[in-house]
Amino acid sequence: QVQLVESGGGLVQAGGSLRLSCAVSGSIFSLNVMGWYRQPPGKQRELVAAITIGGSTNYTDSVKDRFTISRNNAKNTVYLQMNSLKPEDTAVYYCNVLSGGGLRIPLASWGQGTQVTVSS
Repeated sequence: QVQLVESGGGLVQAGGSLRLSCAVSGSIFSLNVMGWYRQPPGKQRELVAAITIGGSTNYTDSVKDRFTISRNNAKNTVYLQMNSLKPEDTAVYYCNVLSGGGLRIPLASWGQGTQVTVSS
């Protein structure tokens, strides 16, 4: 079993910033790729950022140049720095371990997520 604990969400005005953290613990097969997802109200989850164990990153276009994913491998922790936040960023944010080499499929059970609300 893998435990994922997200934290750092909150209420922020448009243009503001937040930093999310994801602590990973338990039985882990691989941490080669980690990612952040978000799920706006009434919509499906979407992968917004991913990072390999070596630090290579990918972002969906809607967050590129505003969000930065990083990781501390010694602490088994992944971060998402979110700047210039927009109301459309409002969502529950989740982290997960991702499959590599193709489609990035979440491999662990979902945590509780952390709510990010951006007001206009």
